[in-house]
Amino acid sequence: MTTMEEFCKVVIVDDERTAIEDLLRELACYPEMSVKGTAANGVKGRKLIMEQRPDLLFLDVELPDVQGIRLLSEMREEVTWDMKVVFYTAYDKYLLQALRESAFDYLLKPFQAEELKVILERYRKTIASHQPAPSFSASFAALLPQRDTFMISTVTGFKMLRIEEIGYFEYVKDKRQWQVTLFDQTKLNLKKNTKAEDITSYSESFVQISQSAIINIGYLAIINGKQCQLYPPFNSRDDLSISRNFLKELQEKFCII
Repeated sequence: MTTMEEFCKVVIVDDERTAIEDLLRELACYPEMSVKGTAANGVKGRKLIMEQRPDLLFLDVELPDVQGIRLLSEMREEVTWDMKVVFYTAYDKYLLQALRESAFDYLLKPFQAEELKVILERYRKTIASHQPAPSFSASFAALLPQRDTFMISTVTGFKMLRIEEIGYFEYVKDKRQWQVTLFDQTKLNLKKNTKAEDITSYSESFVQISQSAIINIGYLAIINGKQCQLYPPFNSRDDLSISRNFLKELQEKFCII
């Protein structure tokens, strides 16, 4: 583990050149922070991370070829050292607040120098505490729903999926069938005889909130009134509403007031 007397190896993975330059400029004010390289996509980022084995990774949530969280998921077993991850993103604060306990931290674009200072101070205190650090794999596990694998029946055949790949299901009335939206925003049509209870039986993570919507509770960020807002990359949906018939059950199950 890096100590206070040693340099902290830093890697930045972001496709926005301006954002990288801003971060490089501010990090230059901290002599103990040694930036070992930058990458503009997931493929190059993965290579750079494995080559440099950084102590601190600044990672964009949305890269041109992969979601930041997906990149970490794919590298989960490869990162065998203690690497702290700071998600560098333009997403709104209210979406990310609950995740701060899982990732090391978040830096919101455009950031202020003071915000970066707070993150680096927190990093220093973490290192100075000399407490045994959990593995990256164990730390990252908290970012995702449970990793159960199951077989789903689509119109083109059977497909094996993990719970973490699924954001929500919605019933498409004109097609008279359920459709699932995956982490990479792919949409799969389920067989027409699939019922809501078939979907919810796959996992306790799948919770029905209306006659036409079932969400992965692991991606539920906030309930505003009766509107469900999901974590990225499913946060573009702002019409996932809890109907009256399902509200009470949801409140009782998850102790929501």
